[in-house]
Amino acid sequence: MKPLKPVQLSRDEIAFVKSLVLYEDAEILALNKPSGLSSQGGRGQVHTLDELLWAFARPGKARPRLIHRLDRDTSGVILTAKTKPAAGFLGKALMLRKFSKTYLAIVTPGPPDPATGVIDLPLRRDEQGREAYMRVCTADHPDAETARSGYRTLASAKGAALMELDPETGRMHQLRVHLAALGRPIAGDVRYGGALVVDGEAVSRLMLHARALSFPHPAGGTRRLEAKPPSDMAALIAKLGLE
Repeated sequence: MKPLKPVQLSRDEIAFVKSLVLYEDAEILALNKPSGLSSQGGRGQVHTLDELLWAFARPGKARPRLIHRLDRDTSGVILTAKTKPAAGFLGKALMLRKFSKTYLAIVTPGPPDPATGVIDLPLRRDEQGREAYMRVCTADHPDAETARSGYRTLASAKGAALMELDPETGRMHQLRVHLAALGRPIAGDVRYGGALVVDGEAVSRLMLHARALSFPHPAGGTRRLEAKPPSDMAALIAKLGLE
């Protein structure tokens, strides 16, 4: 395989991506990705997180590699591997579903009924021009992919609820589509019907945050990493009385 060509980053970009570091050791590097930053394959002139990882490259060594992705507008914990063996180990663990992910989301117009449960609805990919969507479908649809999401209501208030989500599978937009299918779309999710105003408070973006990630570490044992919600999401939680 042809080696990747290094990406030239500005001092500000290097300082920015280094400010995102949650945890680092000899084999892994975890970051707290902000909303609005594409993991990979972004459009336009702004560098993706994958490209920003060149800030951590060392002479004679590979740059960190992304193990999984988050949607551009989703914030939170994202894991990279610093060595080829670590990347292989973690990639296999991810395929074997040995990763455990926990998300926070603000939904409207209130908590689902029941307040805790599992959403088991197959999904299919729907291409519309340059955009891709996920749709709920029947299990016998030729493009159906199994999708299961656990959920729990943490708090509720007028017109909204704070949810903890534990996806058992990792389909694109899975949590967003599953919650919309319950009639509880995530606030700020324009693509799947999320509210842009909640109890008089403007919501400028998708209110979905990858709060925690548990996974087998290449050196042995299990590691759990957590990231606090970003300031705008924390502020909305407080304003809505969802703390």
